[in-house]
Formats: sequence, structure tokens, C-alpha cells
Amino acid sequence: MNKIQVSVIIPTYNRGHILSDAIDSVLAQDFDGYELIVVDDGSTDNTMAVLNGYSNKIKVCKQTNQGVSAARNHGIAVSSGELIAFLDSDDLWLPKKLAVQVGFFNSTPKAMICQTQEIWIRNGVRVNPKKRHQKPCGHIFEKSLELCLVSPSAVMLRRQLFDSVGLFDESLPACEDYDLWLRISSRFPVHLIDTPLIVKKGGHADQLSRMKGLDRFRIRSLLKIINSGILTMAQKKAAISVLNRKCTIYANGCLKRNRPDEARYYKQLMEVTNTQN
Repeated sequence: MNKIQVSVIIPTYNRGHILSDAIDSVLAQDFDGYELIVVDDGSTDNTMAVLNGYSNKIKVCKQTNQGVSAARNHGIAVSSGELIAFLDSDDLWLPKKLAVQVGFFNSTPKAMICQTQEIWIRNGVRVNPKKRHQKPCGHIFEKSLELCLVSPSAVMLRRQLFDSVGLFDESLPACEDYDLWLRISSRFPVHLIDTPLIVKKGGHADQLSRMKGLDRFRIRSLLKIINSGILTMAQKKAAISVLNRKCTIYANGCLKRNRPDEARYYKQLMEVTNTQN
């Protein structure tokens, strides 16, 4: 048997109709030193029937429905590779994805995390990312404050990185990746392999990114990292500036939707943060 270098983790919930595409794209990799762990987050559809069809080719973990963060964390806990890669169950990898990223880490021993470029498919049609979604490289913390610029399906990272920054925040129902990437990018450069090695599919109704009011979870993440004590003064100033802007926009949206108490909370949150910092 080949030594396991990479643990691939797919979290899934009620995606039995498309899950096999993601799994097959991992099994088709031209790299052998990996294990594939699929964490079923309490699915009620045919997910387990799909997974049972793969026999011993994959490792299956099942848990009660706790959310994508808990599913990924479960996968990390039972994994054995020194490198960790994630794949969302609605995305696909191109065949050289693992080989290229492992090669990058072998040649760049100080690197802790890297991601690849991606191909975007929306409702079955290829689209080009807007300029604001272009992936930066290196010290990307300030650029990542406004929106998530790291894709879970494109990432590979060293296991030891979680010892430094912690795991996914299971209290966040969405934007949990944004939260983790802020903790990472505030301390480590995020490297970019400028080749599209994943297919990121979107447009379907059950995407977390389509949840309404996502900025309230980004605000929680910003508040956490502002108060974490790990930021430089320049990073903290930048984070507070973005927090203020997001709080203002979100509070104004609450007022328009006749939610004055919620608007008041976000305005007060902004004021308290400015006073304390």
C-alpha cells in the first residue's frame, strides 16, 4: 500500500443525486497516496446507498446533522494524512489536482497552505469570476476581509496548521470557511497555484452561499478576530474598518425591513468596537 500523504475530506448532506460525481473525481486522481473520507452529516435521502456502492474505496463517517463545520472537523479528527484537502460535494476536481499540490508542498517546505485556480459553472454554464473574486497570493488578510477569497475545494494545507489556528467554528451555520481563512491569512501566506484544477458548480438552491443575511456571520467572524489578540495594529485597523462598513450596511437593511431592534444591535456593536479599539 502507498503511504497516505493526503487526507481528502468531503462533507455532505442530502446530495445523493450529485455526490458520486465529486467522489469519482477524487478516485480519478493521478496520485495514489491519499485516503478519501466522506462525512455524511445526517442525510435523509439516498446518500448512504450511494456511499455503500463504493465498498472499501472510501472511508465513510456518519453523524447526526450538525452542519458543515462539524462534518469537516469530524473528517479531520479521523484522518491520518499530513496534508489535508477538502472537496465540497457539489464540486469536482480535475485529475492532476492532488499531484500538483503535493508537488508544490514537497518543493516549498515552509508553505502551510495553498489553493488552485478554479473553473466556475453556474446553472450548467461556464462563467468568468468578477474582478473582486480574483484570487490573490501571499499575505491576503486585508484583501480577504470584504469577502471570502479562498475556496475550500481548492485548498490543501498542512495538518499542523490547525494546531496554530484551530478548527472550523461549529457555531457558524455559514461563512465558516471565511472565518478560518481569516485566522490563517492573518498569520501565514496563502499560496496560489495559478492553474484551474477544480470545477466549482453553483446556482442550486441548497448552497450555503445563497443563504440570506450572510454578512451577519461575517460580522461575527470579524468581531472574533478583532478581539483575538493575534492581529497586528495594521490588520486590526483594517478589520475594524470593514466591520464598521458591514455593520452599517446590515443595520440599514434591517431598518428597511422593519427590524429596528436588530438594526440597533449592529449600530451599537459598531460603536462598542470603535470605543474599545
